[in-house]
Amino acid sequence: MSLEQISCPIAFQQYPQILLAHGGGGRLTHQLISEIFAPAFGMGDRAQQDAATFALPLGQKLAFTTDSYVVKPLFFAGGDIGALAVNGTVNDLAMVGAKPLYLSAGFILEEGLPMETLWRVVQSMRQAAAIAGVQIVTGDTKVVDRGKGDGIFINTSGIGAIATDLEIAPRSIREGDVILLNGDIGRHGIAIMAAREGLAFETEIQSDCMALADLVMAWLEGGVEIHALRDLTRGGLATSLNELASTANVNITIEESAIAVQDDVRAVCEILGLDPLYVANEGRFVAFVPESEVDQAIAIARNFPEAGGQMRVIGRVGDRNQSLVSMRGQIGLHRILSMLSGEQLPRIC
Repeated sequence: MSLEQISCPIAFQQYPQILLAHGGGGRLTHQLISEIFAPAFGMGDRAQQDAATFALPLGQKLAFTTDSYVVKPLFFAGGDIGALAVNGTVNDLAMVGAKPLYLSAGFILEEGLPMETLWRVVQSMRQAAAIAGVQIVTGDTKVVDRGKGDGIFINTSGIGAIATDLEIAPRSIREGDVILLNGDIGRHGIAIMAAREGLAFETEIQSDCMALADLVMAWLEGGVEIHALRDLTRGGLATSLNELASTANVNITIEESAIAVQDDVRAVCEILGLDPLYVANEGRFVAFVPESEVDQAIAIARNFPEAGGQMRVIGRVGDRNQSLVSMRGQIGLHRILSMLSGEQLPRIC
């Protein structure tokens, strides 16, 4: 059978141009993974995890992940494309319980890129890798024609070692699990928007870009029973919870009063017509743990002021029913949080 004879899933026959133009992080990306890549590569629900896990013949368990970074602008308050590439890959490994060890870095450079810009990005990657305790051990460089690359695109892949017997994955989520969130949401996406559009505010909104692996490793070393983890990148908190609920086939309820949003971030979202629940983060994650583990998990998190100092309970897992995500508001009314059908802020990571 030729490639031309293979039929495309109906969903993508209907929306081919929308798919090709979409930036990622919403319903279309979820369909792209579940209807195109996962069936083609035999990945099943593993395609919805932050990293692949596997065992070597001698029994060592490893995690492997890859991601590409096309953020515009390259530099923004609280980070840049280099730190983003390192921290994003480190965090994807941590979300399956792996200790990050080695990274690769592939650079697609636009013709005419100032050497000073490349040097700044590389030095930022070096610093971020040192803080995260990983080594960048291999890489590649390609140059594309002027006007074809927005300066720099970076692909990073990472390998980490898994020392826990826990299966940290969406399918491990159980009814009654408590959902923890490690801080305020929405800062990264708004920091990118401010830098891109030249928006000036009384206070500069900083991205939350940071590595999270040390906190996760401390939980595992402390014996915390973790069922699932997910970092809240493209699509934000609401989309991430929808992906988890769908994979685990559970209902999830979160509390609006428990979700922190900085006042300036909330104000900008209101001005721009954005919902902070769907705005990307680069240093925030949710954890699903049994209720008996909550106090210990929060106590350990307090030892990591930046990554876990604001750790709090934001919701619970309900029964296995319709795989819905809802939020109870300040006056007790429930709002259904659907998966984002488009991208609020394109090109933010």
